[in-house]
Amino acid sequence: MEDTISAIATAAGNSGVGIIRLSGANSIAIAEKIFDKSLTQAEHGKIIFGHVKNFDGVIVDEAIALVMREPKSYTRENVVELQCHGGSVVLREVLKLTFKAGARPAERGEFTKRAFLNGRIDLTQAQAVLDVIQAKTSAALTVAQNQLAGRTSATIREIRQAILNSEAHIEATIDFPEDDLDDVILATVDENIATQIVKLNELLKNQSAGKIMREGLETAIIGKPNVGKSSLLNFFAKTERAIVTDIPGTTRDSIEEFVNVDGIPLKIIDTAGIRNSGDAVEQIGIERARDCAARAELILALFDGSRPLDAEDDEIFKLLSNRDALILLTKIDLPPVTTAEQLAKKIPAAQVIELSLKSGAGCDKLLSAIGERVGTIDFEMSFVRDEREADLLRRAVKHLREAQATIRQNIGVDFVSIDLRAALECLSDLTGESVGEDVLNEIFSKFCIGK
Repeated sequence: MEDTISAIATAAGNSGVGIIRLSGANSIAIAEKIFDKSLTQAEHGKIIFGHVKNFDGVIVDEAIALVMREPKSYTRENVVELQCHGGSVVLREVLKLTFKAGARPAERGEFTKRAFLNGRIDLTQAQAVLDVIQAKTSAALTVAQNQLAGRTSATIREIRQAILNSEAHIEATIDFPEDDLDDVILATVDENIATQIVKLNELLKNQSAGKIMREGLETAIIGKPNVGKSSLLNFFAKTERAIVTDIPGTTRDSIEEFVNVDGIPLKIIDTAGIRNSGDAVEQIGIERARDCAARAELILALFDGSRPLDAEDDEIFKLLSNRDALILLTKIDLPPVTTAEQLAKKIPAAQVIELSLKSGAGCDKLLSAIGERVGTIDFEMSFVRDEREADLLRRAVKHLREAQATIRQNIGVDFVSIDLRAALECLSDLTGESVGEDVLNEIFSKFCIGK
């Protein structure tokens, strides 16, 4: 890659410090054109204080230049970071100067893409960079950091090497048929394939957990007006995130908040109260509430224990058919009118939890029930990140099973070799060793510009 790229590497908005990052063979020379101190002879890791000047010699900002020489940088290219004041105007001005000096605007994720293309990280690690940035809880951060450190990569490499060993044995029988070792070698290969299938399936079991850690468990809070939905959101968020009043219809749109439940990120959606309403705006909110309930992975359905069940509650029950839901009987600090037994008869398969968000009664039981729905997650294990990775693993398992069938039907070692190579290709696509440019572009398009 001959060209040098440049971008703002810090988040948008005003802050104490903002960073302009350049990467490429000419990054040091380009930075030196707009910096008033010499950078050409600077050693790797050298920090130099000076000023950014425009091409008329006017000072734009005082800054620190950090020089990182290939191959010891993030991208394994020459990298310069200009650490300026964090105002949006000054950063844009400095960025424009880097373009005038010879750099081009970086594309989304291009710094990390270069780190991948230059062999510093593989594709699973590259995607983990995004997960580190977007981690919603400390546990999710631990998972992402482990992926970035190469935990999943190491697991895939071990499986791949084991399959390569079997492929080598198969090739030996093809190259030296006179040794008559087919039966012994094929039995060994069959046993090894079975072992690798188990390992791949273990990874696939973690797919849902990986998605939850990355995106959060989508959880919809539903119920008719004034049953405590917004109070429940505020309980999870530990702040007054939603307006709470006695006036029905206060919440007219869906409110989303990521919350932490024992390290598990939940994407909580507080919805408008579901009822018959003549208000056009409220009707839109109610329809969105129904949509949220339809797509949610977990539903928290609230029913007011201080009021009798009515037709509006019946509408809520209809939304819970064949869904994973927790039934919450709220306001149990008030004189009881509706009981847990009544709710249990309505939805026999669902767990009913009695709750008072005012006194806190039942809140621990609710958190435990949510944790049980998610299941035990070992934050140190290898995770399948997304459907693309899961699909490649499933295809690898399919090819390995076909190799097993070929061995057991005694069709011929040549066909076993074909199936093993197909499985290896799937694993190579997963780590990025043979992935196509279109796939790379799609993956890195999800990154921010400066990463």
